[in-house]
Amino acid sequence: MQVGVPKEIKVHESRVAITPDGVSELVRAGHEVFIEAGAGLGSAITDADFLAHGAKILATADEVWNTAELILKVKEPIEFEYARIKPRHTLFTYLHLAASKPCTDALIASGCAAIAYET
Repeated sequence: MQVGVPKEIKVHESRVAITPDGVSELVRAGHEVFIEAGAGLGSAITDADFLAHGAKILATADEVWNTAELILKVKEPIEFEYARIKPRHTLFTYLHLAASKPCTDALIASGCAAIAYET
């Protein structure tokens, strides 16, 4: 499976959805991991750290979303990201659906499989 980790863009969110050790585990299991350049910097994880554990670094979030089947995020997608979500995606993140009808509607419309950390 192709796993993608875009940089978080929600205001005041700088965490990243995977650690280098998590990358190693996925790669060891036969998956490919694609991380947006700079995605880990807010968590003091460099692109070089991810590369050393087997990830591939992509220049933009669009490249990550267009390459991956499974998208790992920390926070729910924001309106700017809705168009990136496709039927082939499985999105694994906090979703907070009760607090955001627009996000809920966007996920339903996208046809993706969405798995919330909180449920």
